[in-house]
Amino acid sequence: MKIIQVAGRSGSGKTSFIIKLVPELEKKGRVAVIKHLGDHDFRLENGKDTTLFFSAGATVSVGIDNQKSVAAIRTTRLEDVLKFLSGQGIEFAIIEGFKNYAFPKIVIGDLLVKDCVAANPTVDEVLASLHQFEDYPQRK
Repeated sequence: MKIIQVAGRSGSGKTSFIIKLVPELEKKGRVAVIKHLGDHDFRLENGKDTTLFFSAGATVSVGIDNQKSVAAIRTTRLEDVLKFLSGQGIEFAIIEGFKNYAFPKIVIGDLLVKDCVAANPTVDEVLASLHQFEDYPQRK
């Protein structure tokens, strides 16, 4: 699973870039996106069964409707989520945020970070440079 980290300041266009990147990567394999929510917490809908199961202590609570599944996983560790996704056959994990992690990064905007592979690239430039991004788990 390739890890493609996208970093940048709030409002720099990270999400817009990822929205363009996802369908192009999907042509090559299964894609997952992990979003660092920063200063705000995601709220599970009050009173719904999946929320009640999670609140009761379930490690994972999943709701499935006619179009999708939604999961709440009891972890805040990026490593745990990457391990989970890797086990699900995901081939590309895009991480938005978590800029303090030492993965090769795409930087959107003017943020200066270590491990920058490309700054303000096009989607085609990212696709051409996939070999520069780490595989998870890391190759020994």
